[in-house]
Amino acid sequence: MSRKILLIEDEEKIARFVELELTHEGYEVTKSFNGREGLELAESGNYQLILLDVMLPELNGLEVLRRLRRTSDIPVIMLTARDAVMDKVSGLDAGADDYITKPFAIEELLARIRVIFKTRVSAERQTRKMSVNGVTMDIDRHEVTYGDEIIELNNREYELVHTLMENKNIVLNRDQLMNTVCGYDYMGETNIIDVYVRYIRAKIDDRFGIKFISTVRGVGYVIKED
Repeated sequence: MSRKILLIEDEEKIARFVELELTHEGYEVTKSFNGREGLELAESGNYQLILLDVMLPELNGLEVLRRLRRTSDIPVIMLTARDAVMDKVSGLDAGADDYITKPFAIEELLARIRVIFKTRVSAERQTRKMSVNGVTMDIDRHEVTYGDEIIELNNREYELVHTLMENKNIVLNRDQLMNTVCGYDYMGETNIIDVYVRYIRAKIDDRFGIKFISTVRGVGYVIKED
């Protein structure tokens, strides 16, 4: 599955150029031309990286980053024409993972993206565990627990929990979850995700008296970290 990148850049020519180059490299790219829409996409979409311009209409890039960091640790590379040291420091202090100044060579941007993904994959391999609100997933052992109690999940329930925990605080719609859990060629019941969520709630929420999976009406599901 190709990695999904959100590009928030108000200069349409630059955005189109970067989109073409990233697509050629096998990435799936979504573009936004203003900060407010970009933040909404970042909070609702399932992206693995954000390329974020600083000088944006409606909401500047630094403010987008500050708000995003309240709920997400998704990697962010800042793109800007401003090269003052304090601008770079402000971006990094706000939570940016990297910073590249316009004009830049596309080869340099691609290299920085590869480093981000390589670092993230390495960290995930070292951890191999995720924990949200007392529920822990041990990926190596394919096991989910609450405290010392093992939660028995079938494969699709496990994949659904894995996807939601991996994207904690990000609302995923039913199509996204169905593609991940059931595969793109699934031809069964369209409400299958709702069914699995009910099963999981019976095994976790009802059993332990916690609110693990939240419903966002008209959109999908999310696991919110307290």
